[in-house]
Amino acid sequence: MTVDTNVYPMKEDLGKNLYRKKTYYNLVIEQEVLAKDKDEADKLFEECGIDHSQINHEITETKNGVETYMVDANYTESGDTEYMGKVQYEDEEYAEEDGLVEICSYASETIKPSEIDDGQ
Repeated sequence: MTVDTNVYPMKEDLGKNLYRKKTYYNLVIEQEVLAKDKDEADKLFEECGIDHSQINHEITETKNGVETYMVDANYTESGDTEYMGKVQYEDEEYAEEDGLVEICSYASETIKPSEIDDGQ
């Protein structure tokens, strides 16, 4: 019975053994999105993730006779959606007029942009 493999033996390899080893890696993907609230953010995150077409032999090294037989990625868990900050006008005199915005980590998640005290 012939073994399904990506290693191509030659006559000089007679007597050698073929070995296969699975190695498990933890891949972490941290994504960010601008959304009106946590529910919208969660919905947008659910529509994204790994582009499985990119999980292929190209992410591995093949040298010294080692060939990649299989590459796979499986979902295991997600952390909670975390509030990072709110988009608001910069603390500059003409920020609103000039459209200068920033993401402020000190701004309340629940405050609306119209409720932000612009210091005037």
